[in-house]
Amino acid sequence: MAQDLKDTLNLPRTDFPMRANLVGREPQRLAFWDKIGVYRRALEKNAGGPSFVLHDGPPFTNGHVHIGTALNKILKDIIVRYKLARGHHAPFIPGWDCHGLPIEAKVTAQLRAEGRMLETPELREACAAFSADFIETMRRQFQRLGVLGDWEAEYRTMHPAYEAEVLRTFAAFVDRGLVYRSKKPVYWSIPCETALAEAEIEYKEKTSPSIWVKFTAHQTGATGIAPGVHFVIWTTTPWTIPANLAVAVHPDLDYVEIQTGEERYVVAAALAARFAADCGIESYSIVSTHRGSAVEGISTRHPIIDRASPIVLASYVTTESGTGCVHTAPGHGVEDYHTGLRYGLEVYCPVDDQGRYVDDGKVPAALVGLSVLESDGVCPANDAVLAQLGAAGALLARKRLKHSYPHCWRSKTPVVFRALDQWFISVDHDNLRARALDAIGKVEWIPAWGENRIRGAVESKPDWCISRQRQWGVPIPVFYDEKGSPFLDTGVIRAVADKVAVHGVNLWFRESPETLLEGVAVPPAWQGVKLVKGTDTLDVWIESGTSHLAVLRQRDEKLWPADLYLEGSDQHRGWFQSSLWTSLVTRESPPYRRILTHGFVVGQDGRKISKSDGKPQTADTFIKAYGADVIRLWVASTDFRDDIPLSDEILSHIAETYRLFRNTLRFQISNLFDFEPARDSVADEALDVIDRWALGKTADLARAVTTAYESCEFHRVYQLCNQFCSVTLSSQYHDILKDRLYTLAPSAHLRRSSQTAIHRIFCTLARLLGPVLAFTTDEAWAHARSGADFTEDALLLQGWPDVSDDARFVDSVEQVDRLLRLRARVNEKIEGARQSGLIGKSLEAAVTLTGPNADPDFAAAVRHRDILAELFIVSQIHLANNDSDSLDIHVAHAVGGRCPRCWRWIDTLSGGVENETLCPRCSDAMNRH
Repeated sequence: MAQDLKDTLNLPRTDFPMRANLVGREPQRLAFWDKIGVYRRALEKNAGGPSFVLHDGPPFTNGHVHIGTALNKILKDIIVRYKLARGHHAPFIPGWDCHGLPIEAKVTAQLRAEGRMLETPELREACAAFSADFIETMRRQFQRLGVLGDWEAEYRTMHPAYEAEVLRTFAAFVDRGLVYRSKKPVYWSIPCETALAEAEIEYKEKTSPSIWVKFTAHQTGATGIAPGVHFVIWTTTPWTIPANLAVAVHPDLDYVEIQTGEERYVVAAALAARFAADCGIESYSIVSTHRGSAVEGISTRHPIIDRASPIVLASYVTTESGTGCVHTAPGHGVEDYHTGLRYGLEVYCPVDDQGRYVDDGKVPAALVGLSVLESDGVCPANDAVLAQLGAAGALLARKRLKHSYPHCWRSKTPVVFRALDQWFISVDHDNLRARALDAIGKVEWIPAWGENRIRGAVESKPDWCISRQRQWGVPIPVFYDEKGSPFLDTGVIRAVADKVAVHGVNLWFRESPETLLEGVAVPPAWQGVKLVKGTDTLDVWIESGTSHLAVLRQRDEKLWPADLYLEGSDQHRGWFQSSLWTSLVTRESPPYRRILTHGFVVGQDGRKISKSDGKPQTADTFIKAYGADVIRLWVASTDFRDDIPLSDEILSHIAETYRLFRNTLRFQISNLFDFEPARDSVADEALDVIDRWALGKTADLARAVTTAYESCEFHRVYQLCNQFCSVTLSSQYHDILKDRLYTLAPSAHLRRSSQTAIHRIFCTLARLLGPVLAFTTDEAWAHARSGADFTEDALLLQGWPDVSDDARFVDSVEQVDRLLRLRARVNEKIEGARQSGLIGKSLEAAVTLTGPNADPDFAAAVRHRDILAELFIVSQIHLANNDSDSLDIHVAHAVGGRCPRCWRWIDTLSGGVENETLCPRCSDAMNRH
């Protein structure tokens, strides 16, 4: 009999295939999306809608997709899917950053391992092939994450049309007089043998020798300081001492001449005591005090080279550390360089591209050939200079200092400041910096602190070093005469750009100057001059910073400016800024309306997860373990404006939440197996109060989630949906409904009422989760619509739920919310009865509520007495009115017998648990089945 009765229940579909195995099932859905062109169809559907452009910042094509890069693309995809669902025409054009040091370094390393060396044209071909191979790999990996986009229209910075636009943009900088060539100190990466921009620098802690060195005065004039007195400098870069040409003091600081034993030293008055302590001087006396401006012109002797180092004035000298006397090497520091210009000092840099001292007749022979590069804490040049200082009696003291120091982002080694001829963009000429700061204020920055970050970076930015000593990139289209004087002309640059648009930028590296200039109108000054092509390439930040022109404006003027840029917070110094400069020079306004930044992916220790850790941190690694939807849910689960933690423990927790969402959708679909909306739906006014409550809660969810999406607070989407599915649905609504769904006659009004609500809730919930759980929600939608794994009527094409204010269900929500709070109190009593052994399951309980009519809870119970047993999931409810001040709850074992079909206890039945007679409700259901 038990099996016969089970056959009469409206049990959910047991053959419903929407189960786990994301790793195996997701690729099938990707193939189907590609087959039906779902993204193209979504764009066509929204062709008449408002435009929304999220411009993709191009990742380097030099490896597999890192989990941090995956996070970035998933965030973009969530936004694009949301905008498409809201009816926006949202073209997303993925991009690839193909040139630059990361790719050239990897290709060069491969060739070196194979014992091969290639000329520049062949090396560039190898770099292009390397980049193209990884584009194929990375595209597959992005698509595997569910990232939608116009992949056929993707942009590559090595496309001829793109390269030509970079050259035209450079011409615009030249047109406005912003480009110049100068010998000045720049960041130099010794292993990579190239200059670096600020955006290619990262600061890390480094331990350096901290030394105090004597520069002895030998010509003092009428300053009141006698020859033989030592001006003491302090530095953490001993290797720069051979390049010293002066000692700087602040004109408005007081300097004291102190005596200890037979020695006299000059230091800033405010630092005298600290200097004595640092150098182990136990006692001293102050002989005289002098204003900094008064000691200008004193000549000191370089401690290890036979030349003078004059005392000069500089306002950047401080009393925060050191001695107030600053070692000045114009070839190795920006401030030193400017001081040197004021005093006519040589921009002297005795270090070559490989970071070795050159034999120029000035550097001591013992130093020639030694490297200034520090490796594993050892710097040969530092050690040799310290030895020479010690031998000369000039090394007053030495210690070790841990401090923050700039490192090359690629080689991870300390950079050096090194003066050499480079090309620069003046950020102050033509009022450019001021215009940039003004433009920043016209952009919306999320988080708001992003504005201060980029504003600070722009305010402190030195002139932009744009030349690189690399072979894989867009060349700086400059010619030189035989003496090395540059020839730069915007008409020539644009003519070369036109040729590049047809033949590609390799033309520059293959052809002679005569061929390149064939058919080009050159200025008269170039006539008859033997020209040589320049070999420097442009900073790749100019290349990527031109993308808004080469991609958006070139394709459709209406796409510019972009509605949104979304990248990591490091791009305030990188792509956000380079895009701003190129846009102001060419278009006079910023290329974006809104900037959204995210933090870095960090491990449990809070440290950034990077490729150099040696651990498998590619997106594929995590997809193979968890599936793309779990990774997408992880991205949405945290406030990405801060750093985003990642670990197996975190992903396991996210996987549990994913299962909650999947099982919620699965429960809903599996209980709609016999529901045809057009045939079986119940009108709003005829819905049961519990169903009206659920629909009211769903409407509240839809409005809150939409607000969260609009503000890009995806962690709020995650939290709201998690709470809704775990509490509102699973613990409350779905739990309450099971009895009516399973035991009532298929067409019973209450059952159809709940199926109507479930159907509408599913349609809302699936669409709300769609931008995040792209695969799972589309699968659920297919089964709800067609009962199959796939449907051409894909979820992406369905639009967004109605989020308008609706008062239809407000009263039901208030009433049922009150009853659910009462339910929680009843459950406490039921649990006590269960613990005491009075009852087992809650359906064995009879609950008596006693209270005054004035009690709001008791009044609500009286009003809805017909649903209380179902709401509390008990068999019997008794209500008794009295004059007490509060509501009393009593639990007893239900009387009568248990229905063998629905397991509810009915007082008109006998036989207890062994009863074989159906209750009236089940008898009616059997008759109508």
